Amino acid sequence: MAQRLSSNFANALPIPCLCTLPFASIREESGTSTGNDYPLVLVHGLTGWGREEMAGINYWGGIKDVERNLNETGHITYTATVGPVSSNYDRAVELFYYIKGGTVDYGAAHAKKYGHERYGRTYAGIFRQWDAKHKIHLIGHSMGGQTARTLVELLKNGSKAEREHHREHPEDGLSPLFEGGKEWVHSVSTIGTPHNGSTFADEERLAPLMQEMILRAASLIGANTETLVYDYKLDHWGLRRKLGESFLTYIERVYKSSVWDSKDISSHDLTTWGAAEINEWVKTHPDVYYFSYTGKATYKDPYTGRSIPRLSMNPLMRRSSIFIGSYKRNSPEPVIDETWWPNDGIVSVTSAQYPFGHPHKRYDGYPQKGIWNWVPVHNGWDHFDFIGIGSADNLGLKDLYRFYHDLATNLHTLPK
Repeated sequence: MAQRLSSNFANALPIPCLCTLPFASIREESGTSTGNDYPLVLVHGLTGWGREEMAGINYWGGIKDVERNLNETGHITYTATVGPVSSNYDRAVELFYYIKGGTVDYGAAHAKKYGHERYGRTYAGIFRQWDAKHKIHLIGHSMGGQTARTLVELLKNGSKAEREHHREHPEDGLSPLFEGGKEWVHSVSTIGTPHNGSTFADEERLAPLMQEMILRAASLIGANTETLVYDYKLDHWGLRRKLGESFLTYIERVYKSSVWDSKDISSHDLTTWGAAEINEWVKTHPDVYYFSYTGKATYKDPYTGRSIPRLSMNPLMRRSSIFIGSYKRNSPEPVIDETWWPNDGIVSVTSAQYPFGHPHKRYDGYPQKGIWNWVPVHNGWDHFDFIGIGSADNLGLKDLYRFYHDLATNLHTLPK
């Protein structure tokens, strides 16, 4: 039966309109409410961190706490943590074990191909009962959206390379993740996700920005950068932080390592061509709901036609935003034209709405499975507004709880 979103979000906003379509509760036309109680799992983006890191500042909320607020308002929510600069494949594998529990197994074939260790950390599991009867909703910010999509693909279809390796070397064992056949995810919601990559990453400008993002976040909370509690989680690459090693020495060692020459790393996945490779093998599945939320914190310069940052944009992203807002190229593919210019400071609007070549529609209040339901653009929201990192005057920080409460309500009123 057709379903329609009811309207309450726009009326709660302190500004005229962030988007033309609210997200609130879904009801059947008969008026009988439907829904599910599947927990939400928050998946951080590039350079993200866990709840015990960064001197207590939350990735999801900054000085606020999105997870706690959602739980207090009846939406069971967990926060996951994975490698902040690892590839989406490695992050997806880590996410599986972080949720389900067990020792991370990147796969024998994958580890051999890229030259890192096969096994990673061991996790207790934040939702150990996770299976086909106990599904979850994945919510990913930035790169976290790519990671969530990759996990769904592995759950559904596993890894052909790992299964072939296991047939030849049965003694090596096979992770249950790589077997496939698991319909364990009810929905994927992405927020400011570079589904089609970021042109800023194409120009090899990402690594310096990663360093600056971490150091700037630390400075916002007055943390001592020498003793900062932050973990790159690159153990499988042999880049563990040494006992007594200062954070500044650790970060320098990470960014001077050869890991950045690999294709099994975030800086590759976030390029437009790296994202295109992901979009080839990571499918949009017919039994999963997909939603995308996009911000735009630029405006069109009346003289040059370029997209330039609003004054409200977090200063950390102004340089990247200006670059994205004027960059063009004809080759290599994909062709980048002025449609890529509007952005949230790090990600182009056109990249965040849906993966190119995948089924999609502008969200009209009728959610469909197996298709990207892209919510109209949140004008004025930059990349960090959606996680509350920045000035207390930023719009994202003021309306953060409302945004996630309505997103969660939308997901929990989807039929099972």
